Amino acid sequence: MKPVAIFRHSETEGPGSFVASLDRRGIPWRLIKLDAGEPVPETPDEFGGLVFMGGPMSVNDDLPWIDPVLNLIRSAVNADVPVLGHCLGGQLMSKALGGKVGRNPVKEIGWGKVEVLPNSRAQYWFGHAAPTFDSFHWHGETFAIPPGGERILANQFCENQAFGIGDKHLAMQCHIEMTAEMIDVWCESGASSIARSKSPAVQPVPVIKAEVGTKLPALNQVADGVYAQWIKGLKG
Repeated sequence: MKPVAIFRHSETEGPGSFVASLDRRGIPWRLIKLDAGEPVPETPDEFGGLVFMGGPMSVNDDLPWIDPVLNLIRSAVNADVPVLGHCLGGQLMSKALGGKVGRNPVKEIGWGKVEVLPNSRAQYWFGHAAPTFDSFHWHGETFAIPPGGERILANQFCENQAFGIGDKHLAMQCHIEMTAEMIDVWCESGASSIARSKSPAVQPVPVIKAEVGTKLPALNQVADGVYAQWIKGLKG
């Protein structure tokens, strides 16, 4: 079985609970640390699927790995190799496939409900979580739905929380991959940004942490269901 390539763009934004889903199913994976200078593969041929994690940068920044990543995403979609994006990863997918990425009306940080839209694509990916679920959020920008994509998640603060392309490619603005350790690290590193924010969609750090015990286990279940669907499409 070919491994799943997981692309890390920031040391603190690793694959989280996604790798637990892979490990439970015996699926090999390889972490590609773009933040540490590892090169972007030229083709997706050696991988069963591609997964792109989050990061504090913008897809519109002039960074050396962004254009190669956009080309790799396009190649993977054209070759029917499944692609999965989390937050920045979803934005990379949108831009690669013809969508635009820009500032969201408000910054969104912390726990917040998202709506599973009433279409078949949304039900394929998130039917087990319908009609709403609490996800984790940490973004100031958002993506447009690219040609061929279908909007499948939304909430009051961000119209495009996820889009799907067929049954193999999924891009999310929200973070379903969270672990308690990741939340602690993000809250510590982002505490000053949270304190300065006037956004109605930014929760104080004590509120974020207080809700981990009740909301994270449910989110992990939602995530595992989504990852199980994505895993079905992996190329051998």
